[in-house]
Amino acid sequence: MRKTVWLIQAALFYLGTWLVALIPQGLADRLATPTGWLLHRVLANRRRIAEQNINSALGYMRAQPEWRCPLPDAAAIASAVFLSIGRSLLEVCRLYHGRGAALIGRIDVRGREHFEAARALDKGLVFLTGHCSNWELGALAFGKLFNVPVSVVARRQNNPYLNRMVERMRMSYDNSIIYKNNALRNMLSVIRKKGVVGLLVDQAVLPEEGCLISFLGRPAWASRVPVVLARKTGVPVLPVFMHREADRYVIDIQPMLVFSDIGDEEAVRADVQRYSAEIERFIVRHPTDWYWVHRRWKRTEGL
Repeated sequence: MRKTVWLIQAALFYLGTWLVALIPQGLADRLATPTGWLLHRVLANRRRIAEQNINSALGYMRAQPEWRCPLPDAAAIASAVFLSIGRSLLEVCRLYHGRGAALIGRIDVRGREHFEAARALDKGLVFLTGHCSNWELGALAFGKLFNVPVSVVARRQNNPYLNRMVERMRMSYDNSIIYKNNALRNMLSVIRKKGVVGLLVDQAVLPEEGCLISFLGRPAWASRVPVVLARKTGVPVLPVFMHREADRYVIDIQPMLVFSDIGDEEAVRADVQRYSAEIERFIVRHPTDWYWVHRRWKRTEGL
């Protein structure tokens, strides 16, 4: 019975994304706003999570010198976030069916010199990013834009047929996937071959997998993986974020992060805080481009 359900799910996913991919690009652009509005109305629980998260962080963000958002409150920011999600959903359908060339052509890259400097070290590379704007487009575009394949860490889908389908679609853009099972060992293997690893590290992790830091003014658990990789291999770590500007995208590459070589737990926590501050800075500058709908501050009640 489960196998039948999985097959039906995979078939519906393929058919639905294929039909959306057939929509002409101009019409898809016009449908982005109503799609986002529909998601905003239908996904009421996720909307509430987003509004709660934004409201809890809003005072902190407004106090930062780089805050420029003109939207008046958490509800307005959350609404803009769902519009971005709606646009991304339509775009990902095109990507998954080999119709993403025009979307990749809309991407501008800033800070390419930081990428070139990191590659010149000949130690491999870690792109450190988060769920920013259309992160799926950004991940798939890296291989094309930088002429180098990227191994992206991802969660395996529960439905094996759907997982194989999504995996095949993602790998058609020259990237490869590292699943979270045995992820550290596989990432080390890529780095030792001087490859590129992409890490999304802006979500909550289990306490035993991370460090407790301050994120947007509140305690949060953050992954120690980027710090472990850098300390074990000396691989350069580049913060890379994506945001929208009008009808184009911008991939903004920041300078290499510098971590300490002190071995105690407090030094590791300070390094995790250092990279998390880069993600925080992006959110302050582009609050409608971050995926506020996940529970970023879970497991920290009472801390």
